[in-house]
Amino acid sequence: MPRPLIETVNLTKIYRMGGQPLAALRDVSVSIAPGEFVAVMGPSGSGKSTFMNLLGCLDSPTSGEYRLAGSDVARLDRDVLAHVRNRYIGFVFQHFNLLPRVSALENVELPLLYGDVPARERHHRAAEALTQVGLANRMDHHPNQMSGGQQQRVAIARALVTRPKVILADEPTGNLDSETSVEVMTLFQELWRAGITIVLVTHEPDVAAFAGRVVNMKDGRVKSDRRQEARNARDALAAAIALRQQEQSEDAEHADAARKEAG
Repeated sequence: MPRPLIETVNLTKIYRMGGQPLAALRDVSVSIAPGEFVAVMGPSGSGKSTFMNLLGCLDSPTSGEYRLAGSDVARLDRDVLAHVRNRYIGFVFQHFNLLPRVSALENVELPLLYGDVPARERHHRAAEALTQVGLANRMDHHPNQMSGGQQQRVAIARALVTRPKVILADEPTGNLDSETSVEVMTLFQELWRAGITIVLVTHEPDVAAFAGRVVNMKDGRVKSDRRQEARNARDALAAAIALRQQEQSEDAEHADAARKEAG
């Protein structure tokens, strides 16, 4: 068995609310191997977002262990955590978090800019990442010139540009329609098959169905952890497109019939 890429042992996070302790995460122990695609599910307040923040080194646990690529990162200071994030982790968010006044290429370059990567290499790697997500012809477009699905692809390219070991995606389909959601999941499955580890937070069972493993959380604890046969996103996308085309054809027929009846 390969060494876990992500391993937590009794991970706990306690916040103070009005002087009272609030346990957002309680004794969570999870091991994720390189190349897994894991969906984390649970109702609001289940702890899934807190868990994602800890995995992303955006926060530190109150107690417990977190090892990333074999290194204990639970007690690192803020500057070292920033270095770990830039080296190992790519983030994808529900609201895209793109800068509106710059191009797709410049948005994707941002993590490399923060990492002091030279301009020529930044440009090359950003163009490479956008090509990888199917946006080679949209590099000069601004976010307001792109659809929601295209904006999320830019966000995924931005996550890929640092060549991370793992992508953490927090409700990446939350602002997308059903067909576009499946389109984005097709891309995630392609990245997974290319060997990238993906941990995705979602409240939608239809989205979790595309992962190879589902971790369910409730009240800050892991309630279940199961492997599954991942639904093929490319097949699901083809079916969604066919259904849309059929509905459009039926709508056109009804409109034509209404016109003839009116005439």
